[in-house]
Amino acid sequence: MVVGWREWVLMTGLGCNVAVKAKIDTGAATSALHAPLLQIFEREGASWATFTFRPHQRVSRDSMRVEAPIVDERRIRSSNGVTELRPVIETTIAIGDRRWKVQCTLTRRDTMGFRMLLGRQALRRNALVDVGRSYAAGTPYPLLEPPTQGD
Repeated sequence: MVVGWREWVLMTGLGCNVAVKAKIDTGAATSALHAPLLQIFEREGASWATFTFRPHQRVSRDSMRVEAPIVDERRIRSSNGVTELRPVIETTIAIGDRRWKVQCTLTRRDTMGFRMLLGRQALRRNALVDVGRSYAAGTPYPLLEPPTQGD
């Protein structure tokens, strides 16, 4: 499958079925998901994360509280050079007609242009990137936010 530098990603593994715009970033090894109001808690001896999933930029419409088991913690150096220890969750995503599991670090992406960053580990053996295209895989269903002009 060929994807563009940005794609609609259907989040199917967080107990929701919501599309979010993601930046495809082959310069990043790990994927990242915007996780405001992140809280870590214990359930049956395992660490879990709960956070508010906000699929749309600059609005809180369709926000929902989600939970996921933490599968790892990773030190991530952001684009501004700051290193941060982040929890990692595993979730299922769909792009176009393909569906697969990805690991995402949870962090605040308030100032970033996209709620999700899809890194090269998530793309490996799943997609090739055509950096000259946007939304090459098409629009997932159900799409809660139509693309706006210039997207």
